[in-house]
Amino acid sequence: MATVELTRENFDEVVGKGTVLVDFWAQWCGPCRMFGPVFEQSSDQHDDIVHAKVDTEAQQELAAAFNIRSIPTLMAVRDGVVVFSQAGALPAAALEDLIGQVQALDMDQVREQIKAEQQQ
Repeated sequence: MATVELTRENFDEVVGKGTVLVDFWAQWCGPCRMFGPVFEQSSDQHDDIVHAKVDTEAQQELAAAFNIRSIPTLMAVRDGVVVFSQAGALPAAALEDLIGQVQALDMDQVREQIKAEQQQ
């Protein structure tokens, strides 16, 4: 599956359901260009997961909304909930491990934990 370009206009629609990996990147960023092929390969291997890219230069509002301070930043969203966000390029094996962990999450438990933290 090809990667999807995320914009402010399509963000909610794309990340609202299922598992979505979001790569915040910029053309001038060397580590971003190194991580790009790893991300694309993962997209080809996992057609059940949406792989999306946010060009932080073109989508500055979106990057600011997620407090992106360093790129590349990888974010994992499952069922509309951000479950992972970390700056830095991941090697392929680490990305595969992350995908396994995200898919194994019990989302009912995650939502309960978020609710409990919000009540504190």
